[in-house]
Amino acid sequence: MKMKLKNQKELAADILKVGVSRVYIDPTRLEEVSMAIRREDIRRLIHDGFIKKKPEIGISRGRAKKLHQKKKRGLRRGYGRRSGRKTARLPRKRKWIQKIRPIRKHLKLLRARRMITPATYRKCYRLAKGNIFRSVAHLETWIDEHELYRR
Repeated sequence: MKMKLKNQKELAADILKVGVSRVYIDPTRLEEVSMAIRREDIRRLIHDGFIKKKPEIGISRGRAKKLHQKKKRGLRRGYGRRSGRKTARLPRKRKWIQKIRPIRKHLKLLRARRMITPATYRKCYRLAKGNIFRSVAHLETWIDEHELYRR
């Protein structure tokens, strides 16, 4: 027959400053625990180790940490994992900024080194604004093809 130790558990929980579910009573000492009525008796049983505090159960971060490490290494980032449009991850404006800034910087460098004329600079600048060049390398080849470098 199972003994009712509700009162003892509640007292122990109060003394240990935990919830009732975190109170552990040694199953071999149930008789002694059932005899304890006062707080003093419960404190003695806690001291003797018949009543203990169960450890706190938290949600493990182990799996999350493992996933994070993989993502840091560049894994789990394939097409099947992505939701939303391409532009949701890298907005069109940000992509444009990443493209146009190096092109304009390179044009300024070419003009400063007097490799192209101010007129050529202006022309290429307008073309870059019109999204003609894919990259700095493309700009270079375009200037080369049209023989716009100064001699």
